[in-house]
Amino acid sequence: MKLEKYIVGSLFVSLLAFCAIFQGCQKINDAREIEDMQYASLNIEAIPVIEEVTSTEGLRLVLQNYPEGIRIERTMQAGVNYIDNIVPGVYSITISGTVESEQGNFFLNGSVNNVMILRDNEILQIEVDGATVGPFAFSEIFYSGTDPFYFRDQFYEITNNSDETTYADGLYFARIMPIAATTSMPIWPEEDGNRYLYTDRVWRVPGNGTQYSLQPGESFIIAQFAANHRLPQYSPNSPIDCSKCEFEFNMNNPNFPDQPASDMQHIFFNGNAAMGSSPQYLTSVFGSALVIFRVPEGETYDPVGNRDLQTRDLSTTSPTLYAKIPRSYVVDAVEAVQNEAMGTAKRIPTVLDAGITYVDATYNALGVRRKKVGNRNDGSPILMDTNNSTDDFERKVVPQFRYHGQGIPDWSPAN
Repeated sequence: MKLEKYIVGSLFVSLLAFCAIFQGCQKINDAREIEDMQYASLNIEAIPVIEEVTSTEGLRLVLQNYPEGIRIERTMQAGVNYIDNIVPGVYSITISGTVESEQGNFFLNGSVNNVMILRDNEILQIEVDGATVGPFAFSEIFYSGTDPFYFRDQFYEITNNSDETTYADGLYFARIMPIAATTSMPIWPEEDGNRYLYTDRVWRVPGNGTQYSLQPGESFIIAQFAANHRLPQYSPNSPIDCSKCEFEFNMNNPNFPDQPASDMQHIFFNGNAAMGSSPQYLTSVFGSALVIFRVPEGETYDPVGNRDLQTRDLSTTSPTLYAKIPRSYVVDAVEAVQNEAMGTAKRIPTVLDAGITYVDATYNALGVRRKKVGNRNDGSPILMDTNNSTDDFERKVVPQFRYHGQGIPDWSPAN
């Protein structure tokens, strides 16, 4: 999803009040186990920032307490919405859905993360902004690897989820820092505000602009290593053969030689265009935060030549340089984490991806797959894309290319 603005609110409540509710902060396993627990309540209101949208009635409201596995879902009414009988704790809150206006339909999304809800009649306003769909969306991601400790069969399938022909040429790919989800987040320059995402390495799909066309519902696959991973010299237990993938992240490692797939163009690493000495490019087997992005027509993106698009992690003394990605460039974002309990350790802003997805283990040969919501008149699939990976993705699936019947582009080696 491409979002025109990033807007987020916050709610701060004293930790001392939290301790008082839980009887002096004694050790408990589940807040619901407390006798005579004092439930909380919340008054919540969605504030549209698009002038054409005058009502948020009918949007979906979700409160998610990941550590305790609590989910509350409501349909928004006009004005302030009152929710009671809330188990006190830390929640992520999202408001999303489609509304109609005289100027057309808008997909609205707004969210806040790590909100403490402790008392009666808490008050919260969340601004919701409009988004345009696609055209590209991650449709399947396999990152966990295969037992025993084989990770070179990772792949990323991307589908044209729009109703028009589009081109993969020049589409960028990056994993967002930190590489694995953690609550110990980097510190980025304060003057950047909320305008950027940050990555250690940037790649781009090659092409002359019209070389890699995709019809509606067609997809292409980027492999870490575009070989048949079931071969004896690799990992016979692997669930996937990547030898017919369209692109690969070739790192010029003689032990894993360049395959027939077209090489992704390397753009940035530590302030340079050179790849560095790493023998492979992989995303975390615990789950990475991934984005694909497109530079708008008339703009230039050069994180090597433009020092304003580079930064350090200010929480360390390391001189390593990271590239900035303008959030307005993002076409799709997916937040993959270790397990459901890591939902509060997000790297992707919730306005880009309000949820999480996961496979619960490493080297279990399982992946995540976007759900299908329907078909076009020609039979091509339409995939769910609500900017919420918790809802949009099936989890712990056996990897399979083009599972929903996506078409194979005519330039693909899979033909």
